[in-house]
Amino acid sequence: MQTVEQTRDWLLSRARVPAATEAVELLAAAGRVLAQDLVATLDVPPCDNSAMDGYAVRAADATAALPVSQRIPAGSVPPPLLAASAARIFTGAPVPPLADAVVMQEQAEVQPDGSVRFTAPVGAGQNIRRRGEDIASGQTVLACGQRLQDADLGLAASIGVASVQVYRQLSVAVFFTGDELVEPGTPAGAGKIYNSNRYWLVPALRALGCQVLDLGIIPDTLAATRQALRDAAAQADVVMTCGGVSVGEEDHVKAAVEAEGELQLWKIAIKPGKPLASGRVGEADFIGLPGNPVSGYVTFAVLVRDFLRARMGEVVPAWQPLYHLPAAFDWRKPDTRREEYLRVRVAQQGGQLVLQRYPNQGSGVLTSCAWADALVRLQPGQLVQPGDMLPVYTL
Repeated sequence: MQTVEQTRDWLLSRARVPAATEAVELLAAAGRVLAQDLVATLDVPPCDNSAMDGYAVRAADATAALPVSQRIPAGSVPPPLLAASAARIFTGAPVPPLADAVVMQEQAEVQPDGSVRFTAPVGAGQNIRRRGEDIASGQTVLACGQRLQDADLGLAASIGVASVQVYRQLSVAVFFTGDELVEPGTPAGAGKIYNSNRYWLVPALRALGCQVLDLGIIPDTLAATRQALRDAAAQADVVMTCGGVSVGEEDHVKAAVEAEGELQLWKIAIKPGKPLASGRVGEADFIGLPGNPVSGYVTFAVLVRDFLRARMGEVVPAWQPLYHLPAAFDWRKPDTRREEYLRVRVAQQGGQLVLQRYPNQGSGVLTSCAWADALVRLQPGQLVQPGDMLPVYTL
């Protein structure tokens, strides 16, 4: 069997960055992947400005009551500060030339004659936000390959950018095989089961920002599967299936992909899971997930999601656990040959965060995936006792 790390490395090495890019307005760019570095052409803030409401002064003059020589609201351009005076100033307003400190209004007392006296020592530089202290002109603000989040878009706006160049959205075609499958809303007769894989996989792809072409359930014949592959590859960047990738007589995906393109079929040292198919059909990448819902769900989370992120142009960081937490369970019968990914939940217990395990870790128990918020990664043969620190990968 091939290791999880070997499989991830191979998949990521095959992830081709999209060639096409497009300019998208900022408010439509959340979740998209930046296709070129975003470089600032100005300083933020553009000038020294006040961090609060108060008085702009020369620190050396602030030991005595000072007359108020001007009023500076945000957005104005003040003249230089007169000698031995103070300027009433408001948050975000430019600090006037020759002033070197801002005294917060809570530390100022206005005298009957309109002058102001300060109740605390004044130091040069206090309460001033310096020009360029957030962003300097020429600085790379956002890097190519970064998936844009809400704060990133605010950052782009702060340097005057109205649109960004992003990679074209990845199109993914999906279909599902198995004559036993029926769709929810229709009666499930004898020997039939509902197609649960469609209802976690399609939303998971959309959450990544993929455009999904959902071809539904394909008849379990070689001819129908080959036709579905041709149709999907003609319209999408990536084709994905659930089921049919093993070597059984009724598993036609393997033979269909080999007939229409190229295929790598692996037995991976992962539990739940094991079979995973990867290859190409025409110009489209192909990924074949196991048909067992839990196996497909975990394999997608551990191996396929990051391949798709890289395929979208995103720079995928090294695969590391988000944190380590103590187990509030035991695991006494480990698999001696495969890594195990237990479905767990982070919970409060005794004043600390701990990991709870779903009682039934069977590969057909999709309830465990709906209940869990994370996976624990165990090495082959690894036993777990309560209190053991375990690596946590969030879902």
